[in-house]
Amino acid sequence: AKWVAQIDQVERMPEYVSHAFHTACAGRPGPVVLALPEDTLFAQAAVADVPKHHTVRPSPSAAEMEQARQLLERAARPFVLLGGGGWDHDTCMRLQRWIEANGLAVGTSFRCQDLFDNRSSHYAGDVGIGINPELAERVKNADVLLVIGARLGEMTTSAYTLVEVPVPKQTLIHVHAGAEELGRVYRPALAINAGHAQFVQALERLAFDKPAWRADTERLRQSYLEWTTPRPMPGEVQYGEVIRWLSDRLPEDTIVAGGAGNFAGWLHRHFRYKGFRTQLGPTNGSMGYGFPAAIAAKIAEPKRPVIAVCGDGDFLMNGQELATAVQYGAAFVALIVNNGLYGTIRMHQEREYPGRVYGTSLHNPDFVAYARAFGAHGESVARTADFASAFERAWAAGKPALIELRIDPDAITPATTLSAIRAKALRSKQ
Repeated sequence: AKWVAQIDQVERMPEYVSHAFHTACAGRPGPVVLALPEDTLFAQAAVADVPKHHTVRPSPSAAEMEQARQLLERAARPFVLLGGGGWDHDTCMRLQRWIEANGLAVGTSFRCQDLFDNRSSHYAGDVGIGINPELAERVKNADVLLVIGARLGEMTTSAYTLVEVPVPKQTLIHVHAGAEELGRVYRPALAINAGHAQFVQALERLAFDKPAWRADTERLRQSYLEWTTPRPMPGEVQYGEVIRWLSDRLPEDTIVAGGAGNFAGWLHRHFRYKGFRTQLGPTNGSMGYGFPAAIAAKIAEPKRPVIAVCGDGDFLMNGQELATAVQYGAAFVALIVNNGLYGTIRMHQEREYPGRVYGTSLHNPDFVAYARAFGAHGESVARTADFASAFERAWAAGKPALIELRIDPDAITPATTLSAIRAKALRSKQ
C-alpha cells in the first residue's frame, strides 16, 4: 500500500479520506488502507465534506521534449518500452500511431501486453519472464531506451541484467507520472515527470525519418513471430496450440485473466492481446489471482467475453469462488492447467537439488465434478484435438464453466522440460 493510517477521530474523517484519494491517485496509482476502530463507526461529527478528488498530471516541458528529440535523432538502435498503470485507451492508440508512423520497435513490460496491439508490425514482444533471447539482446544493445510508465523493476529487467545499475549503458529516457520512480534504481540521461497522456501529446509533435529504424523493427518483428510459434511439448495436450487457438478465435475485446505460475508462460508467449484493458494479471506474482479476477471482470463488464487461465495449484487458492460466480451469474470460461504440480517451485527444486522432490506434488480433485457440484459447467481435455469442441460447449453453456487441460508434468516451460533441467543439474554436480 502507498499509505496506511488509522482514523481515531471521526471529525477528521474527511481529511483522511481526501488525503487517501490524493495518495492513491497521484504519480504511480496504488492502494491506500484506512483502518477504522469500532468506536468511530458509531460516532458522529458535524463536519463538511471535501470536494471530489481531481488528479493532477504533470506535463513535460518544452526543454525536456527538445532534449528527447535530440537524443532520438542521434539514435541508430532505439527501443520503446511501455508499462505500468494509469493508461487509457485513447493515449494507447495515439502512441501506437506515433510509433508506427516513425518506424520504432516497441515492447511491453511484464503482464502489460495489452498496452499495444500485439498484431502490429512494430510490436516486438513482452519484456518479462521468459523473454525472447533475441529481444533481450536488443534491449541490452539499444543506444536509446525510451521507457514510458514502466518502473524498470526485477521482472522487466530480467533481474537487473538487461539494464546496468545504476548508470545504464543505454541512453535512458525515463518517463513516469511518479517523480519518486525517476532515478530510484537507474540514473536516466533524461528524466521526465509526466502523465502518459500529457507526454504522448507532446511526443506527437516530434517526427523522424529513419529507414534504419524500420529495417531493425522488421527484423525484431520476424523474431517475435518465430518465437511465438508453438513448439511441440511432452504429452497429448499441446498447451501452446490451445493458447494460439484461443488467440485466433476469441473476440478482440475478450478479457483474459491469468494467474501466477509456470503455466502462465504459454499464455504470455502465445496469446496476442489486441486492445487496451484485455489483460488481467498479477505483476507481483501472487497465486490465485486469475479466477476471482475473471469473476470481477465479468460482473464489471457483463457484455464482454471473459476467460481465465489458471494453474491447478493456482486455481485451488481461490477455487471456492466458483460459488460466487454461479451466484451472480458470471458466465465465463476458466481453463485449469492441470499438471499435478506447483510447477515453478518444482522447477527450482530440480535445478538446485535434482531428484529431491518435496512438497510440490498435488493430489487434485476431479475438476469436472468440482465444477458441477457448484452448478457450473465442467469439461476435461486429454488430447489437443478435443479442445475446440469442449470449449464450444463451455462457451455456449451460459454459466460459469471449467475446462481441465491434462498436461504432462514434464512440460515445465515453453522452452524446456523438467527432465532436461534435472539432467543438466546432475551433470553440473558431477
